[in-house]
Amino acid sequence: MRAQIALITIFTDDMPAMLRFYRDVLGFEPQHAPDSDAPDYVEFKHDGVRFALCRRAVMAQTGLPGYTEPFAGHPFELAFPCDSPENVDASYAALVAQGAAAIKGPADMPWNQRTAFIADPDGNIHEIFADLPPKA
Repeated sequence: MRAQIALITIFTDDMPAMLRFYRDVLGFEPQHAPDSDAPDYVEFKHDGVRFALCRRAVMAQTGLPGYTEPFAGHPFELAFPCDSPENVDASYAALVAQGAAAIKGPADMPWNQRTAFIADPDGNIHEIFADLPPKA
């Protein structure tokens, strides 16, 4: 095994809402047009690490523990870069207007980035960010 991530899959019980969010709000394009708004699995076109959504029920059929219990918590965060700190503000406003849940509006953070936080329909919190200019 190599220490390299090849695929990130988000498991969900609400495929229609999650597919609409990642396709229509965030702009990810499915590799192949899904047969419906509720496919079992959809992988998106993406440079670098492969990215997909999968129904939890599909994984439950494998007999692996954990996929039949109710989900709780925020096990991961996706971070999306913006071209500038001003673009963080504009992107946040546009994403919220398109249906992303507003979690925390744009703010300058101590790690020298402007960030904002949104959530998908399952409540997974994601960050949009841009580096701040160096302090003089």
